[in-house]
Amino acid sequence: MFYLDTYCSPMGLITLACQQNKLVGVWIEGQKYFGQIVPDQKQYQPNLPIFNMTKRWLDDYFNGKKPTIETLPLAPQGTPFRHLVWDILCQIPYGQVITYGDIAKQIMQKTNTASMSSQAVGGAVGHNPISIIIPCHRVIGAKGNLTGYAGGIDKKIALLKLENIDTSQFVIPTRGTAL
Repeated sequence: MFYLDTYCSPMGLITLACQQNKLVGVWIEGQKYFGQIVPDQKQYQPNLPIFNMTKRWLDDYFNGKKPTIETLPLAPQGTPFRHLVWDILCQIPYGQVITYGDIAKQIMQKTNTASMSSQAVGGAVGHNPISIIIPCHRVIGAKGNLTGYAGGIDKKIALLKLENIDTSQFVIPTRGTAL
């Protein structure tokens, strides 16, 4: 059974999802792919321990603290490739960014492959079901382009600013611009 709860954040309402006492989803209201993994069989169940832990984590984050991912039992659902990308996302330090191309290079090293598409990485980043906690907002495009945040570029910029990242160095591309 999937259980849901909500959290009011500076980014708007966030939906939390868990299964078997593990966090499987954190979506900002209106986010692309919102609740994509949640089955028809679900129940709103506030005050579950995993939701209370997640809300404390989010409180700390939005209050400028640097909570660690290790404190939460995460269980994002996805393909092995997506898990590889999400594991790399979890290693991006608070207040720092990385490019899709850099992630592609790390995957090439880990899998001993000759090439990896930044666009494939972008697809995996975009389908991250545990927003903010698995920090997909810390991924930028080539040449500093702010692209690819399923919650919206405005929310990506707000999250980066919250982490004291100078966003004036980045470029907000117009529609149709590649990573």
